[in-house]
Amino acid sequence: MSSAPARRAQITLGATTVTYLPDGFAELDPAKLFPAADWTAHPGHVDNGKLVLSLGSFLIRTAGRNILVDLGAGAVDLDHPTLGRLKSGALLEHLAGEGLSRDDVDTVVYTHLHRDHIGWTTGVSPFAGTPARNAANALTFHRAQHLLSEAEWRHWTEDPEPGGPSPELILGPLKAAIRFVDDGETIAPGVRVLATPGHTPGHLAIAVEDPSGQATESVLIVGDVLHSAAQISDSGMTFATDVDPARARTARDRVLARPDTVLAAGHFTGTVFGNVVGDGHTWARCC
Repeated sequence: MSSAPARRAQITLGATTVTYLPDGFAELDPAKLFPAADWTAHPGHVDNGKLVLSLGSFLIRTAGRNILVDLGAGAVDLDHPTLGRLKSGALLEHLAGEGLSRDDVDTVVYTHLHRDHIGWTTGVSPFAGTPARNAANALTFHRAQHLLSEAEWRHWTEDPEPGGPSPELILGPLKAAIRFVDDGETIAPGVRVLATPGHTPGHLAIAVEDPSGQATESVLIVGDVLHSAAQISDSGMTFATDVDPARARTARDRVLARPDTVLAAGHFTGTVFGNVVGDGHTWARCC
């Protein structure tokens, strides 16, 4: 199993494509991320005492639409004395590699509002220590609608917890651009949002299908339903910031049981695309 950060990869569903755009990576203490995990039962996932998480975004191109799901961690390079290293900032470069500018993006969808998924909301990473004066006033994708669940927005604006999105850097600039979406809502041809609460109260997954119906396979962008491929064989592994671990496991079990589905797990290493096969506990990487 590769512990290297995931590179660009793409799935094609008829005329629709789903492309992983890397932003960076985090090298973190696995005991901090999964406090109760026994990593000796999951060999190959921890490298030199660190658990690597890829950071990035998914670009969906369908019917003339350009949709980004999550926005990485933003431009930042830091070493935390107890947690580990975070280095990112490549998202816009990879978007340009697809022939697109920030003005070409018509929709941003957030699976949830943890800082490693909202980094390019404005020009300042939410991990930045001291943002430049007035740097956070403009949205990076200023022509795009920004979609999320109402439960997620309410959680972070009405009853916030430590480590959430900054009111100045994220919530304020976002307020005029957001639109709430409901479970099962179609946001573009072949693209639906699915409620998967547990990691956060309003967490979403995004299902992508060929709108023509010719391709029978589908892609499910799972956000933080999965952080590590170890959770495929052990879905009971609880992430440190799951607000409701029982609901998070229920969402994970539902996702892992989906037939004919390529899972797009943005924190996985090597490649983010793969299938759950065999006895339902094996991860087969693809693409």
